[in-house]
Amino acid sequence: MTTLKDRLRGDLTAARKARDEVRQATLRLTLAAITTEEVAGEAARELSDDEVMKVITREAKKRREAAEAFEKGGRAEQAERERAEGAVLAEYLPKQLGDEELAALVAEAVAEAKAGGAEGPRAMGAVMKIVNPKVAGRAEGRRVADAVKKALAGGEG
Repeated sequence: MTTLKDRLRGDLTAARKARDEVRQATLRLTLAAITTEEVAGEAARELSDDEVMKVITREAKKRREAAEAFEKGGRAEQAERERAEGAVLAEYLPKQLGDEELAALVAEAVAEAKAGGAEGPRAMGAVMKIVNPKVAGRAEGRRVADAVKKALAGGEG
């Protein structure tokens, strides 16, 4: 069975052969981030696919934030490059949840928290605890938090 890291390495080789500069640079940086994570801590170790997925998610988020920053700074070319790198990384991430799907998961979590005695805006932590494992990498934390706040404020659920 090939691991996600093996897939990244294989795709890097393919990108090198295809002379796809953006893909090459993105995969190289991502593999470097994975290696850094592997040697951090007490002893070097191989990351699980889930851990590799977290590194890729973090790298994709960095690209998104950098693209926004470049855009605000009037540097469209760099912003475009960051977006292109983000698109490469998105291929390795689970499909992102649509707004309706996310709202439905949040509504379930709010109902579950309510059943457990947590209600209103103070239930935020309880709801997040329930919804996060269900979302697991398919929506950014900020998006999830905003959906939870909206559901709790609206009194839905």
